Amino acid sequence: MRVRSMAWTYHNGMPELARADCRDHQALAFALRESGACLLQGFPTPSASAALRTDLLRLRDAGHLQPAAIGRAGDRRMREEIRGDRTLWLDDPRCSAAAISHLKHLDALRTELNRRLFLGMRSVEAHYAAYPAGAHYARHSDRFRDDASSMRGAARVLSLVSYLNTDWTPAEGGALRLHMTDGAIDVLPQEHTTVCFLSEIEHEVLPAVRERLSIAAWFRRDGN
Repeated sequence: MRVRSMAWTYHNGMPELARADCRDHQALAFALRESGACLLQGFPTPSASAALRTDLLRLRDAGHLQPAAIGRAGDRRMREEIRGDRTLWLDDPRCSAAAISHLKHLDALRTELNRRLFLGMRSVEAHYAAYPAGAHYARHSDRFRDDASSMRGAARVLSLVSYLNTDWTPAEGGALRLHMTDGAIDVLPQEHTTVCFLSEIEHEVLPAVRERLSIAAWFRRDGN
C-alpha cells in the first residue's frame, strides 16, 4: 500500500494524526488507507492498560526484561547507541493473563483490518518495552527489505505502539517521531495512547527524562 499525503492539522507547529475509535474498524481502515497512520482510541481499555502496566513492572523488577538487539536472525547484536530499551515477548510464559488477553484482542483487530484492507496479515506478535531515562531508538523502519518467512522474520505490515505511562507531560520528552511524507509528527507516550501505522514508515523514539513503558506490536504477512 502506498503511503499517501497526510491531511495535516497543526498544534504548536507540529502536525497531528487522525483519530479512530477502536470499535469503528471501517474508520480505522480508512485512516490507514488514506494516511498510513492514526491514533487508535479506546485500545487497550483503561482496565486492560492498568493490568498490562502492572505486569510489565513486575517483569521488569524480576529482571525478566532483556536488552533489545538490532538486525536480522543470525546477525543480531546489542547497540545501545542505536537502541536502548529492554523487552520481553508477550507470549513468554512468565507474562500474566493480561498479556495473553492483549494478544487475543490484537489478533481480533488483525482479522477485522484484513477484511477491509486485504493486507493478507496472518499473525501478530508483541513485546513489552521499557526505556530507561535517556534511552532512545534511532530512526528505522520495522519492515526489512528482504523479509524472511520465519515467524520473527515474516514481513511486518502494520505496527502498533501502546503506552502504559501515567501522568506524562510534554516536558518529559520520549515521543515517537513518525517521518511521514509531508513531514515529521511526534506522538507523546501518554497513558491510553495507541498509534497504528504502516510498518514501512520510518520512525524513531526520542529520549525522555524518566522511564518510558510501552507495548510494541506487529501484524505480519507470512513470507511463504
